[in-house]
Amino acid sequence: EHVPGRYNVKHVALVDPAKIFLPPLHIKLGLMKSFVRAMDPNGQGFLYLKEKFGNTLSEAKIKAGVFVGPQNQQIMKDETFLTTLNPKELAAWRSFKAVTDKFLGNERADNYEEIVQQLLESFRELGSRMSLKIHFLHQHLNFFPDNLGDVLDEHGKQFHQEISLMETRYQGRRM
Repeated sequence: EHVPGRYNVKHVALVDPAKIFLPPLHIKLGLMKSFVRAMDPNGQGFLYLKEKFGNTLSEAKIKAGVFVGPQNQQIMKDETFLTTLNPKELAAWRSFKAVTDKFLGNERADNYEEIVQQLLESFRELGSRMSLKIHFLHQHLNFFPDNLGDVLDEHGKQFHQEISLMETRYQGRRM
């Protein structure tokens, strides 16, 4: 019988859950995608992203929130971006930054559960849908090691560099 709010296991796991890692970069990109998709497409923040990345990304990719690691880092450091966000977007953005810095980074903050909960609430207020990555983040906090950023960021960066290279090679070709 399944009970909401509890871990409901129907079958024994094939692999020890302690040995499974979801790269933090993968989660960051998923959160970024959810954030951008929930933004007002006519708002100043979204228009700023279109202006900033319009020459490197198609409008469809921007609308879909498809950014790679380096683009994500540019946005994270961009102070002008903050000034273009409406209050709900700004609250969600600050929560997103807190999770990336204080949970998915090299060291986990003592209040990481509260930080993740605040992210979920601000994303819900923004109108973001709960993606699989957000669900995984919320339901499986205990699976993440304390130094997650140290352990896995290098693997995530290499993966996304290889994927970007493949996208460049096969852009416009049919399979």
